[in-house]
Amino acid sequence: MEKAGNRQKVLLGHLQPNSSSSFLSHTQKSSSLSTSICAAGNGAAYRRTAVSGDDVVIVAAYRTAICKAKKGGFKDTLPDDLIGSVLKALIEKTNVNPSEVGDIVVGTVLAPGSLRAIECRMGAFYAGFPETVPIRTVNRQCSSGLQAVADVAASIKAGFYDIGIGAGLESMTVDKIDIVSQVNPKVEIFAQARDCLLPMGITSENVAQRYGITRLEQDQAAVESHRKAAAATASGKFKDEIVPVSTKIVDPKTGEQKSVTISVDDGIRPTTNIADLSMLKPAFKKDGCTTAGNASQVSDGAGAVLLMKRSVALKKGLPILGVFRSFAAVGVDPAVMGVGPAYAIPAAVKAAGLELNDISLFEINEAFASQYVYCIKKLGLDPEKVNVNGGALALGHPLGATGARCVSTILHEMKRRGKDCRFGVISMCIGSGMGAAAVFERGDGVDELSSA
Repeated sequence: MEKAGNRQKVLLGHLQPNSSSSFLSHTQKSSSLSTSICAAGNGAAYRRTAVSGDDVVIVAAYRTAICKAKKGGFKDTLPDDLIGSVLKALIEKTNVNPSEVGDIVVGTVLAPGSLRAIECRMGAFYAGFPETVPIRTVNRQCSSGLQAVADVAASIKAGFYDIGIGAGLESMTVDKIDIVSQVNPKVEIFAQARDCLLPMGITSENVAQRYGITRLEQDQAAVESHRKAAAATASGKFKDEIVPVSTKIVDPKTGEQKSVTISVDDGIRPTTNIADLSMLKPAFKKDGCTTAGNASQVSDGAGAVLLMKRSVALKKGLPILGVFRSFAAVGVDPAVMGVGPAYAIPAAVKAAGLELNDISLFEINEAFASQYVYCIKKLGLDPEKVNVNGGALALGHPLGATGARCVSTILHEMKRRGKDCRFGVISMCIGSGMGAAAVFERGDGVDELSSA
């Protein structure tokens, strides 16, 4: 596993104030990399210059509530309506002319690619986008929503367009897991290729067994996730990021339709406790420790992030919620795919010219409690900085939407914390053995330095 870092691929790096380069390649000479590392982490040396107008910034980030698949608030809501709701919110809340958007990229996992791409195009029309605005989907498994945001940031940095939207969507009520119907017999002589087909729950068991993560540790992580998510909901924290969705719920017995507005995550269980969780049977392995209580919920939801060049945001008078600093994707052993964040986070943080102790907040997707606990331990993170408003164990994990959801959650939390919170990281593990992570900087935190 320690070789995973050697396979990392840094896709977007920190743009230096005195540099005309848009990207920091993983293959650049070490001297170039060390120069970039000296900048972002040192407040005294980190000054804004004219080139900062090329920063990729986030001016808005919203999500739907996350609802339990097949029985929650969105069980009768079609995917195109979910994505249409968040796309419309971005435009209405910023007053950006939708015709100025250069591209919309949507992360999504389970649905057939062509079908979901068409549904997203339909959703864009519902939201008021003209026919001139293109749209596409991207699939990097559980990091698809983050990959969409990174793709848009990279395109803006490259000069393809000045304004774009990175989004995520999953309707696990509707979408079916695409099981490989015919397995190539060649996998029997390529162990890691064979491990790409492992059920995710088994990879969770592998992490727990290989790295000594106990059942109690996993159940404790689940209790904390629900506790923090319940507290965030009760205090109204999620109201800043959740877009209410008007939809319908159909009574399965009578067929009667009821009009509803969904604005609260419905998978959170405030009374979750160790005693109840300890009674749950293993879900994937007879003598295992991964249960329905310490694994992420199957969910429906969508999220969207509006990105643009800083100079364009300033010209439009839009508040800057955050700055996209870096992105990294890495490969790890498919048999323990959950360890991905432990390798992706250091790669993304290094690409941003930072150290782990420069990061104030982390959002690490809780695909399974086993991998979540492992990643915190491996990186030596302060638990008080990680998933402060709960994670997927409580909120749910609509696969393609999670990355976009995490961007919204962390940027709004950074805004609330103000000057004490400058940098944040989001990360997730990825099926078949990968991890992805991105670094964001609080928008007004950067602006404060410009006048220093």
